[in-house]
Parts: sequence; C-alpha cells; structure tokens
Amino acid sequence: MQFKFYNFFVKLRFFCLLRAGDITSLFPKTICCFFKIIYTSINYSALSHSKFLQTFSMLDISVLSMVSKDITRNVVDYISTLAWKNKTIIQRFHQPSCLEQRSTIEHYRSLGLLFKRCTLLLPTKDRLKFILGRFSQVRKGQERGEASRDWCDLGLILIPLQTLIAGWDELECHRVFNFLCELTNLLQKIGAVITAKPGWHQELQLRLFCRQVLLDPQPNQLEHQFWLVQLLKPLPMVSQAHLLFILYGPLRPEGSLAWQDLVERGLPHSALWDLAKAILELFGQVEVKGWNTDSMLAVLEELTVIPQPWHVENIARLLVLCGSNLCYTVLASKALSGRLTEISRLIVYIVLVCEKDGYHMGWAVKLVQQISKVFSTVPEKLCFIQQLENMFSEVTREFFEFSVAGEVVQLSGE
Repeated sequence: MQFKFYNFFVKLRFFCLLRAGDITSLFPKTICCFFKIIYTSINYSALSHSKFLQTFSMLDISVLSMVSKDITRNVVDYISTLAWKNKTIIQRFHQPSCLEQRSTIEHYRSLGLLFKRCTLLLPTKDRLKFILGRFSQVRKGQERGEASRDWCDLGLILIPLQTLIAGWDELECHRVFNFLCELTNLLQKIGAVITAKPGWHQELQLRLFCRQVLLDPQPNQLEHQFWLVQLLKPLPMVSQAHLLFILYGPLRPEGSLAWQDLVERGLPHSALWDLAKAILELFGQVEVKGWNTDSMLAVLEELTVIPQPWHVENIARLLVLCGSNLCYTVLASKALSGRLTEISRLIVYIVLVCEKDGYHMGWAVKLVQQISKVFSTVPEKLCFIQQLENMFSEVTREFFEFSVAGEVVQLSGE
C-alpha cells in the first residue's frame, strides 16, 4: 500500500502543472478536473493530518516536499512538531555507540536530504537556521545536562549538513563550515585535543569523528580535500602537523596512536599509507589561498618530529609512499638549505626502503641524479656525492655494529 502511495506522489509533480494550465491540452477537460480535485484534496486534507504523513519514510516525505509550495508548507509544519522531533531526532540522537551504527548514519543522511528538499527556495543562512531549529530541542536538553555533546552527537548534527551542501559551490560550503564551528565549537575541541599530552583518549574520538563524519564519507577527492583543508587552515603549522598525525597516523594493535613506535623503530608501509595519501592530497591543493608548497613542507617537517624525531627509515618510507614529486621537493629544499648530511642519510634509507619494499632501484638512482642538479657548481655536486658515499659507509657500519651487538646479547642470554 505504501509503495503505491509513493509512486502516486512522485507523479504529483507532473499533475501540479495542471494548476498552471501548462498541459491541459493533453487531456480531456473532465480528466484534468479530476486530477485537480485529487491534488487539492490530498494537498489540503490528507497532508494536514500528521497521521497520514507518519505512514511514509523520510525519503518519501522529502519527495513530497518538492511537489509544490503548499505541500512543502504542510511538510515543514509536520517536521516542526515536537512529536516528530522526539521520534526522529531525539530518540536516535542519544543511542549508545550511535556513530558506529550504519543504520543511524543512513537515518541522518535521509534527514539531511529531507531538510535540503524542504528548503530549496531559501537562502543559505535561512537553510542553516532551519536545520538548527530542528535540533534546538537536542541543544536545550544538553544545556539542562540531560546529555553531553560528545563527538558522536556532533557527528549526527554534521551528517545532515553534509547532505545539505552536496553539490554546492565552495563559497557556500565555507559558510556552512563557519556555521558548523559556531554551533559545535569544533575548532576549540580540536585545539584541546592537540595541545594535550600525546596518548589522551580524546585523540581517538577526534579521529573517529573527523574520519567517519567529515572526511571518509565524501564522494570524491575534491570534497575530501575541502574538508581536510578547512580543518587544518585555522591552525598554526605545528598544530596542523599534530592534527594530521591524529587523523592519519598509524595505530597500534590495541587501537591507540603509535606515537612512540615511529621514533623507536621502522614501521611497514601499510602503517604509513593513510598519512601519505593525506599529504599527497594537501600537496595537490597548494593553490588554496594561504596554502602553498612552503607551508606544506613546513607541516611535513613538523610532522616528522612529533612527538620526537622519527626513525629515519620511517621518514624515508613516508617520502617514498608520497611519490617522486613530493620526495624530490622535500630533498631539494633541504639541499638548497645546505643540509647535506641530513639528505644524504635520508637517501641512504630511501635506497634501503626500495630494497625492503620491492621498489625498482632505478627510481632511487634517478632521484639522486635530480637532486644533484640542484647544485649550480661542479664543486658543490662533488661535495654532495662525496657526502653520500661517506653516509653509505657510516650507515653500513652502524648496521654491522647493531648486528654484532644483537648476536652478543643473544649469546649471553643463552
């Protein structure tokens, strides 16, 4: 029965043209009058009763709201009632572990689509106020101390907003992001997590919130880039690096961030892959106002010393995963700054990573050739090559000494 009603109402948009007389010539006058009577009866009688609308899903109601202005008003009146908010928003809003429940997330996406279709004719500011008004009961409950506004609650406010702005231009999306920050104190919450000591449990809540609500669900790379840049831009360089690590850094088996593991030992490429993809997205977004190659290199520089300088193998592996362009840009920048010892050690470990992870060694050779062209004079190039040779010898000696020390420890243990 509900399916038949749904198909009927989808077709009502076509029948609405009858009111304007656009297609009356296609049908006999008696049939046109019949359709007008049906339309008027449903519009002003059935839709005025909430029990009638309760038989439809939110997606069905969202389709109805596009039929005409009159029906839109009836739908808006219906979803503005306290009973509807209690049923549709309040009860689902405070379910335990709600963010992890796919059905709840889909519910709020449908809610966002309903809001979007109900407000098609309103300006952006009014559309945002409309959504805020629908969640006002939730906010009042929080102010009375009935529920804390945790990351899960914030996520379920943001999901309808994301659905609302799908397909909007960047300027309108900026307005939505600013509205979001005012509504949820998002940037203040991020700042509190970033300035805390590494290992705080809120790190994982922030990661879960940003990844599952703002970033990962985005249908294309451009929208993903937009939200990631919006999260990072208001922060200073050090905090940007810190947030990047919280969002995309490697996790330990028990689920905590592997802060110290990056410092103490080399990690596999799978542990650094998400971080590399995020950096590549930002590197490809350097045309954004206030975001350029220098700022990206500064963030990367800060990232590899959080919480302490990383194991060189991890820096080398991250650069390899980021690809030729970014790897060359980072090393060339260091070369121009006269940091020969540092780039020589990095190159040695890049060769090691290529050997361990199965990359073609020709890629590393070509990289060294490109870096040598950064130096303008022959003596500078020879100095670079000599430094690289010395570093190969030094790292080889370090590995040998480490291997011998490990064997001695093993023998003493026996």
